[in-house]
Amino acid sequence: MAGQSRSSNSLVVPQASAALDQLKYEIAQELGIQIPQDGYYGYMATRDTGAIGGYITRRLVQIAEQQLAGKFH
Repeated sequence: MAGQSRSSNSLVVPQASAALDQLKYEIAQELGIQIPQDGYYGYMATRDTGAIGGYITRRLVQIAEQQLAGKFH
């Protein structure tokens, strides 16, 4: 698997990367979790990274629901 990135997750819309990063920082701030400046998450508690991921998912679902509701009204 030479040349492959560590993450098996890839964005369908690569331009969404900046928006997702912004969302990650906003949620971490809301939860009072400090994201490492160097981008290395290895020293963070699994509970914290999981909380950030879970809240990102909830927020994305809310956004999608709002957009869908707007299309049908």
